[in-house]
Amino acid sequence: MDTMMSLRVFCMVAELKSFAATGARLNLSPAMVSKHVMHLENRLGNRLLNRTSRRVSLTESGALYFNQARQMLEGLDEVEAAISNVTVMPRGTLKLSAPVWAASTYFTAILAEYGQRYPDVCLDMHLSGRIVNLVEEGFDLALRASPRERLDAGLVARPLMSINFCLVGSPGYLARTGKPEKISDLNGHALLRYSGIQVSEGMTFESPDGPQTVKFRTVMQSENETILHLGALEGMGLVFLPEWMVQHDTDAGRLRLLLPEAIGFTTMLHAVYPSRKYLSAKVRTFIDFLASRASAPDMASMP
Repeated sequence: MDTMMSLRVFCMVAELKSFAATGARLNLSPAMVSKHVMHLENRLGNRLLNRTSRRVSLTESGALYFNQARQMLEGLDEVEAAISNVTVMPRGTLKLSAPVWAASTYFTAILAEYGQRYPDVCLDMHLSGRIVNLVEEGFDLALRASPRERLDAGLVARPLMSINFCLVGSPGYLARTGKPEKISDLNGHALLRYSGIQVSEGMTFESPDGPQTVKFRTVMQSENETILHLGALEGMGLVFLPEWMVQHDTDAGRLRLLLPEAIGFTTMLHAVYPSRKYLSAKVRTFIDFLASRASAPDMASMP
């Protein structure tokens, strides 16, 4: 039996989680699909898939094998396409890690536009403050808002766009504490602190009168920006969040920007991926698409 074909069949079963759907896609009978998977399992001496009457799932060994086999097949397709001077259309599942604040109207609009252009790509989005291991966990790509020097030296990092973080607070909180009119007024204010970046109680800002250090009072910290965002809306304290995440709230008056000309900070959003000579079409087109949207006029006008 053709082992390369068995690899392709197994990877499709793992993606579609169905023998029947894989057979229909590849014009094979479900029995033949099963034979291809069994061929690999017998060859490896290990079960790759758990099968029940209702669902198909990867075993631990199957997940490891799938991650490596999928990357190998995608790289092979790219090499063959380069030699044949043929363009490979992106397809399959793109497993992507991104910050929690990527769950915003602006970024989702970009994802929707990419999906319309490349309908055969399924975006498998993982949003958290955790730094994933791209290779071991089978991620194709990660979006990380961090200075280049803080990224893993063993990965390729392509800068995409600048992300502006601003300080916001709710009208209720500001009614109780008073709205800061200058940097020194921030001293003693409650801070909802994002623990994924270096924001501490003592922060120094540049001003016309020179550097000024502000001492905040941390009332909650988390790697998940959503709970910090909700805490700010409930009046727990002030918070530094990406403008993408709070724009609708500031427009609606649920949150207020504080000293926007004096404080805040900017970091670079990078596309990070394992160093591979031949990027799969889905990864390459997604990175290029994000980079193009970052420079588009309507994107430039976003907060």
